[in-house]
Amino acid sequence: MTRHHPSDPRTALLQHRWLNRLQTGLLVLTLVGIAAAAGSLLFGESGLWLALFAVAGALLLEPVAASALSLRLYRVRALHPQEAHEMWALLRELPARAGLPATPVPHYVPSAVVNAFATGSKQEASIALTDGLLRRLSPRELAGVLAHEIAHIASEDLRVMGLADSVSRFTSLLALMGQIAILLSLPALLVGAAEVYWPGLLLLAASPQLALLAQLGLSRVREFDADRLAAELTGDPQGLASALAKIERVSRSWRAWLWPGWGNPEPSCLRTHPATQERISRLLTLAPGPASALPLHAPHFLPESAVTPRPPRWRPSGLWR
Repeated sequence: MTRHHPSDPRTALLQHRWLNRLQTGLLVLTLVGIAAAAGSLLFGESGLWLALFAVAGALLLEPVAASALSLRLYRVRALHPQEAHEMWALLRELPARAGLPATPVPHYVPSAVVNAFATGSKQEASIALTDGLLRRLSPRELAGVLAHEIAHIASEDLRVMGLADSVSRFTSLLALMGQIAILLSLPALLVGAAEVYWPGLLLLAASPQLALLAQLGLSRVREFDADRLAAELTGDPQGLASALAKIERVSRSWRAWLWPGWGNPEPSCLRTHPATQERISRLLTLAPGPASALPLHAPHFLPESAVTPRPPRWRPSGLWR
């Protein structure tokens, strides 16, 4: 019988996987629990069932609605195999390794911002890649980014995070309704004709903030898990680590150079993503996997029909698009 030393890469990989799954389950249950508690405080038992039905509805409808809206918002266009042959070859290989039933469709975003995101479901997914990303990253680094987005699709992160967002918004709506009810009942409260259950009221008022913290924590956990699976798919954790370092470097606002820490909310529980250096450190602890060579023959993945985007417009919060 083979015993794995704690430093064995396979043992570390299993620990990463099960820890992330446990954290995801706990955070999703926390979100649902907060929404159910808010509904129960506001409407009693019927409010509890209302919250649970809202969660079920979000689980069914969220991925379809969010996908179409996101693609329309960023004015993307689909890349056909004829104009992005190398990218399509990679996108056929990586989803096959991840066990996806269909190949995600790549979309081109005419923006100089360095970014990528996935939408949809396992059966019908899209991956949007900005012009800035395609121009700045090497094929090896782009393979890591694509594997990261495919990992989100394969792990149902799009559905999980869509559910978390819907539950968080529903909780905020319940809290708002509770505040309106208190205002309408204020005359009766002043004359002593009604009583307020203050612990329940305070919990209802704090529920949106508690749901938001759980949602942010869930997002960070899913990013770690997508990094781990991406390293498994490519067998090259250093490629994704290099991409993350480059994206962090080119995306930093000029304010970050003047005020270190700008753009990274403190405490860390207020961040949507883990710190880049922490993600890179975790990736570098993973040994290169046995995955076979990927089709990375082209010097870049920029489509032939790409246009030179206008310079990113400055906004009070930094670069926008």
